[in-house]
Amino acid sequence: MYARSGLSGTGGDTQLVVAVCTAVCYRSPLVSRYASKEMAYNFSDRKKFTTWRKLWIYLAKAEKALGLLVTDAQVTEMESHAEDIDFAMAAEEESKLRHDVMAHVHTFAHCCPTAAPIIHLGATSCYVGDNTDLILLRDGFDILLPKLARVIDRLSNFAEKYADLPTLGFTHYQPAQLTTVGKRACLWLQDLAMDMRNLQRAREDLRFRGVKGTTGTQASFLQLFQGDHDKVEDLDRMVTEMAGFKKAYMVTGQTYSRKVDIDSLSHLASMGATIHKICTDIRLLANLKEIEEPFEKEQIGSSAMAYKRNPMRCERCCSLARHLIALLADPLQTASVQWLERTLDDSANRRISLPESFLTADIILSTLQNITEGLVVYPKVIERHIRHELPFMATENIIMAMVKAGGNRQDCHEKIRVLSQQAANVVKQEGGDNDLLARVQADPYFAPILGHLDNILDPKTFIGRAPQQVARFLSEEVRPLLEPYKAEIDVKFELEL
Repeated sequence: MYARSGLSGTGGDTQLVVAVCTAVCYRSPLVSRYASKEMAYNFSDRKKFTTWRKLWIYLAKAEKALGLLVTDAQVTEMESHAEDIDFAMAAEEESKLRHDVMAHVHTFAHCCPTAAPIIHLGATSCYVGDNTDLILLRDGFDILLPKLARVIDRLSNFAEKYADLPTLGFTHYQPAQLTTVGKRACLWLQDLAMDMRNLQRAREDLRFRGVKGTTGTQASFLQLFQGDHDKVEDLDRMVTEMAGFKKAYMVTGQTYSRKVDIDSLSHLASMGATIHKICTDIRLLANLKEIEEPFEKEQIGSSAMAYKRNPMRCERCCSLARHLIALLADPLQTASVQWLERTLDDSANRRISLPESFLTADIILSTLQNITEGLVVYPKVIERHIRHELPFMATENIIMAMVKAGGNRQDCHEKIRVLSQQAANVVKQEGGDNDLLARVQADPYFAPILGHLDNILDPKTFIGRAPQQVARFLSEEVRPLLEPYKAEIDVKFELEL
């Protein structure tokens, strides 16, 4: 809400007040520091209240078309003032009326004196409030989906490039059987693909509240049309189509069901969990110096430790993803306490939880796009880690090779067990390198297979079908998912902060 101390002024006075407020008033960093301009605008007062005016225009047009006493002049006057909102007047009106919708009805009527008698005719506050929220949710999804598509595209390219680069797998964050860098990226992609389908469905499932009246019975409109049920249904359909929706909810209370908000925000929170997992994985791999997020030429990792290359982008994503996940509690609790046809204790909460969920999702998607466009892989470090662990992992293969060469499985197992424990002691107690292979090569028992050790220990023999899985997964599941966004896929994102 705009303060009344000068914001009705123009030019330098207004700029001065805005500048002062920027310095001494709290501003959410979601907007001031992180969010994209398009998402910030989507939940701005300008977008919200111009949408209110458009909804009043849609209602007037439909009522006129269906025979109510609404004139062309009134509609034209409303259309000519759809954008020029006097926010200071609206703030003044709300301070007196304590009602935001009526404050804007009066402000709109002030610049549309001819149309004043028919603005908001038959409607309740939720006609503009709830319908606008549904428009903002729909448009919010339309902003997020191409961004998610770009993240999936960049990560797909990464997975394809490194589809056959062996790397240590980890279970319990302990070295496990080998996988590939590209296959691991496909684990991330699979979750993102689920998020894409979930967001698409949530967007397509959104309907319009339409014109339903104070408790959802459409009684006021039935009275306006003198009991003509068909015209009331036509009015609902026409306004719904003007707003760009295919369907309206057939039944509502005063509001649309707040479970719609749960549906929308739950999928955003689920995507937050995905991104938190991906960025945590990258942070763990950065600690191993196997993979790093982009690092600018003049970027500073630490004010004290000049050598540090902290995974700042991934840490930001994790931090904000936790906020996104936590926001889901709001619509869950709000929906559970909506008494009968409606209570107003949803309003203040939704003013925060709905915009913040979309703003936060927008931020972490843009940041993740920046990360995936510049991921750095260090194959030599990965290779060194494999060399350190592979001898232990190859013991089963060594045993099988000895059996094929005529050895006894149990005897070989015991030999390997003893040599492995000796090598492990060197690593753990002495801080030395894994010398298991040297011990195998020095033991005459293994002479029959020494000529085959290089083949037995080739990392690519330990990755199974990982490259083939990557190729099939990208071809059959990922690339088709990106087809609707081909025109928007090449947009790059530069991280400003």
